[in-house]
Amino acid sequence: MPADTVPDSPPPPLRPFPADWQRALAVVAHPDDLEYGCSAAVASWVQEGREIAYVLVSRGEAGIDTLPPAEAAPLREKEQRASAAAVGVSVVEFLDHRDGSIEYGIDLRRDIAAAIRRHRPEVLITLNHRPTWAPGAWNTPDHVAVGRAVLDAAADTGNRWIFPELTERELPPWNGVRWVAVANSPDPTHAVRADRGLEHAVSSLLQHRAYIEALTDEDPETYVRRLLTESTGANGARFGGKPAVVFELFSR
Repeated sequence: MPADTVPDSPPPPLRPFPADWQRALAVVAHPDDLEYGCSAAVASWVQEGREIAYVLVSRGEAGIDTLPPAEAAPLREKEQRASAAAVGVSVVEFLDHRDGSIEYGIDLRRDIAAAIRRHRPEVLITLNHRPTWAPGAWNTPDHVAVGRAVLDAAADTGNRWIFPELTERELPPWNGVRWVAVANSPDPTHAVRADRGLEHAVSSLLQHRAYIEALTDEDPETYVRRLLTESTGANGARFGGKPAVVFELFSR
């Protein structure tokens, strides 16, 4: 090795996810985003008695090539509600932004701020808002727009002079968001053990059967189990050798 070459340092260990909270709200772009991202953590949290609600910005109507949006939307909504139930989540809302054309801006920030004020969470969960998943793996505009809007809405929701119309709708400001947790970030900082919720996560992703069958010719259960086992094992070395759901955590 040349004298001026310094080997890359290994990434730092992942810290345990904070435990001193009771309510979380997950806001993502599409049905299945949470199931590919963090449902094993959600299952564990629900088992611990925590309250989790889901908000989907779209109904995923552009996600199945063989189904027109008018047919895909109700099917994907049904699959998402069943998927949430598989990890113990009973509150699932849809904001009806257009799948594939979600735009970052005032309307999206306002809708997410309203959801935060309705549910009053301590933890906000969203999906990777970075341009890429990893080097050479481009993210989608919907994920980028929603993730960024969630981070901004975490501040918007506590300011009574931003979106004052929400107060007129009996949605007063909420300053109780303590963390925003970005699932599947390429720069994770914290993790939740995945083994306790993994079987629930497998069942949850399998509820998106129509989507999965349009995505791959592989047996759906084989596909789901392989994918979740690989994804939760990818960062295990940074979390005591245990399978992990990883997050980039932003403090408020």
